[in-house]
Amino acid sequence: MPRYDYFCKENDQVVEVIHPLSIKLTRWGDVCEKSGLELGAVSADSPVERIITTAPMANTPMGNSGLKNLGFTKLVKRDDGVYENVTRTGTESKFMKAGDPSSMPHLNKKISD
Repeated sequence: MPRYDYFCKENDQVVEVIHPLSIKLTRWGDVCEKSGLELGAVSADSPVERIITTAPMANTPMGNSGLKNLGFTKLVKRDDGVYENVTRTGTESKFMKAGDPSSMPHLNKKISD
């Protein structure tokens, strides 16, 4: 579910709220209800506006070692039918070649239930 930031001018506060896209909050009371905050001294009818504090999906890119630590396998095409396993671990082959099952990454060791 998406997260939204709402700003209330009356108390100069920004609050993050999780709610469906179909809902649009316009009052401080609605923001407090959805986020679990107390109203405080601010009127429930005080207007709020949705603001963007960070671009959606603007994450810091992750390098190969980060992917490897999370258990992902990243293959980079090097030639026709040849891929380099840039996240290889242990006894995995550095290059995966089409038609050579022994060069396949050890996916069974990375996937867990």
